[in-house]
Amino acid sequence: MGLRIMTWNLWWRFGPQWRARQAAIAHTLRAVDPDVVALQEVWGTDATTQAHELARPPGLHAAFTPTSLPPAPVPPEHPDQDGVRVGLGLLSRWPITRWRAVPMPARYRDTAPTTLLAELAHPDGPLRVAVTCLEWEPEFDADRHAQAEALAAVATDPALDGPLPVLVAGDLNAAPDSPVLRPLNAVLTDAWTAGGGDPAAVTLSSAHPHAPLEAAELIDQRIDHVLVRPGRPGQRVSVGRAELAGHPVDGLDPSDHLAVVCDLEWSAPG
Repeated sequence: MGLRIMTWNLWWRFGPQWRARQAAIAHTLRAVDPDVVALQEVWGTDATTQAHELARPPGLHAAFTPTSLPPAPVPPEHPDQDGVRVGLGLLSRWPITRWRAVPMPARYRDTAPTTLLAELAHPDGPLRVAVTCLEWEPEFDADRHAQAEALAAVATDPALDGPLPVLVAGDLNAAPDSPVLRPLNAVLTDAWTAGGGDPAAVTLSSAHPHAPLEAAELIDQRIDHVLVRPGRPGQRVSVGRAELAGHPVDGLDPSDHLAVVCDLEWSAPG
C-alpha cells in the first residue's frame, strides 16, 4: 500500500508571466504524476480556482479554501490580481469526501490563516490530509510558533485515526532544524529525512530571479515539508523516495518555490 504526495507553493499571481507559469505547473504535475498534491499560494476567483483548473486535464479531484497567508497586495500590483483570493488547494486521485477550513492562531493578522483538512476516499480507507502555510514575517514569529503548535494538535486529533497514515504538508516557513517545527517533529515524522532526501536540499533559493531576499532566515533552506504519522498504533510507515520537483520548464520557473515529492508506503497495523 502506498501513494505519492507532493507539496508545492505556487506563488499565486505574484511575479511575471503567471499565465505561462500555469502551463509549466501543469507540465510538472503530469511529469511527477502524484496521487495527492498539497498546494499553497493558490489563486481563486468567483468563477474558478487554480486548483480546479489544474485538476481538470488529468481528471483529479480538487478543493480550495481562502487563507490570509500571504495577504493579497493592496492595491493590486496589476489588474490580474484585482479581486483574486489567495488560498490553499488540494488535488487528489481519489474523491475528496469532505474538507473544512481550520482557523489558525493569529494575533497580528486581521483575518486568521487556515489549514485545509480533508478526507480522501482511498481504496484502503479514509485518508486524512492537512494542507497549510504558516506565518513568515519575523515580527510575527509568535504567531508562527502558535500555528505550528495548533497544527500539531490538529494532526494528532484521534478523530483522524484510521487504517491509513495521517499526512501534513505545506509551506511551513521554517527550516528543518528550526525551533518552530519542534511541536510537529515531536509527533510527526519528516518524510524527507525518512526517505533519505538530501539534507542540503533547498526549496526557496536565492538563485531565483524574484527570490524574496528580505526573508533572510528562509532563503536557501528547505521550508516546504511533508510530515506523517501512523493512523493506528503498530502501523509502520516508510518513505521510498524524497525528491524535489518544479525546476524550469523551457527556461521558465513555474514558481519561486520548488516542490517536495515523497513516496509513502505503510503496513496494516500489527
